[in-house]
Amino acid sequence: MKIISYNVNGIRAALNKGFIDWLVAANPDVICLQEIKANKEQLNLELFEEAGYIYHYWFSAEKKGYSGVAILSKIEPNHVEYGTGIESMDFEGRNIRADFDSVSIMSLYLPSGTNDARLQHKFDYMDMFHEYVNNLRLKIPNLVICGDYNICHEEIDIHNPKMKGVSGFLPEERDWLGNFIDSGFIDSFRYLHPDEQVFSWWSYRANSRANNKGWRLDYAMVSEPLQEKIKRAVILTDAVHSDHCPILLELEK
Repeated sequence: MKIISYNVNGIRAALNKGFIDWLVAANPDVICLQEIKANKEQLNLELFEEAGYIYHYWFSAEKKGYSGVAILSKIEPNHVEYGTGIESMDFEGRNIRADFDSVSIMSLYLPSGTNDARLQHKFDYMDMFHEYVNNLRLKIPNLVICGDYNICHEEIDIHNPKMKGVSGFLPEERDWLGNFIDSGFIDSFRYLHPDEQVFSWWSYRANSRANNKGWRLDYAMVSEPLQEKIKRAVILTDAVHSDHCPILLELEK
């Protein structure tokens, strides 16, 4: 199964930049989207269906033009779960999960900590999310959580490791992500590429992408029972529809 995760920073903007042609060429079985910034009523859904993704599920934020996640699939899932059931998390449209026969795939958009209030919201979200996932794995052990975690885990994951006072690379955030992994997940890219420095997000400022001054914020976390199924994990830096680029995970069937 080929899975792609992509923070598109606005699906309508990405469509105007050739997203559909790219999607057809990339040809994943399932693609998880984050930061769609749209309701499905604002989209021409036939574009996705004509590209082969006849199963598409959208979970938008209550605030228009903000946040939101989606899953597009060529395979019909057995069940789709919109949100987590935790109101303070779900009103911003940050989690959607599709359950298939052998694996469940979640699209996650973890909050950023752009100011003190949002940073506290991020920490609260992280704690609630981890507890939610711990309970979920009791029922669904084969779980892939793809998405924008808005955290760089290790120094290799950021172009300037001295930025320890910036949200996204705070010691507390990095510790949380380390604990999340240690609780039973595998960072699939780092598992296969322990020493490779590749980024998945670049600021629009100061020509950061051209100078490769980036951060690795996007992850395909694979629960430990699926470890032997991890075949390939790649960061697709050539895709330029967003300030993020997609990540790819391939699991043996």
